[in-house]
Amino acid sequence: MPILLNIDTATEHASICISKGSTILGLIESTDQKNHASFLQPAIQDLMAGSNYSLNDIDAVAVTAGPGSYTGLRVGLASAKGICFALGKPLIMVDTLEVMAQAILDHLVSANTIPDPSALLCPMIDARRMEVFTALYSINLQEIEAPHALIIDEQAFSSNKYPTPIIFSGSGHLKLKELVKKSSFSFLNIQHTAAQLAARALISYQSDRFANLAYAEPLYVKAFFDTSKQAK
Repeated sequence: MPILLNIDTATEHASICISKGSTILGLIESTDQKNHASFLQPAIQDLMAGSNYSLNDIDAVAVTAGPGSYTGLRVGLASAKGICFALGKPLIMVDTLEVMAQAILDHLVSANTIPDPSALLCPMIDARRMEVFTALYSINLQEIEAPHALIIDEQAFSSNKYPTPIIFSGSGHLKLKELVKKSSFSFLNIQHTAAQLAARALISYQSDRFANLAYAEPLYVKAFFDTSKQAK
């Protein structure tokens, strides 16, 4: 069973875990988004010390690829790539929204809630103002719509293109909940962690789906706007 170090700093809630196969051996979380960079390295040291494994023992490093916080994505990927380069380990990158969709599914299973087989899972990340980063997945976590930016308004998800039940979650779902009332919509206030990243990373590892370590970049979805470069 592969031992994976899983790093998620894509959103305001950061976490890391070490997994062996489908078993989580240790998990550390932080809700201080402004300090993801200072959280990460000490947390990795503490995690490894508590697991009785060293970084040399891991088989790969997994990281949330984005979308998400620009700084958070850079912090997570830089750390993951540094470990992989130093120790000759492969890198696994998983879309943040896919990890969040796994969290929806995990919640439904743990709550013993059997969803409609045609239901869609729609995680959303708050992207400020009325914009979100989102994607659509089947109940089997097959990608239906790739990650993209979306402006939320009263007409969002109102067309006949979405006839099935949709389950929304994530930091951006409250924007939609306030505007759109539809009986086939349900909303979950849940938080994903690196444990869900571990579940998706294990599938990638078993399928030999590794990122190109030299050229791997975060999935920003839309261009980063640097206000420091604005003309004065």
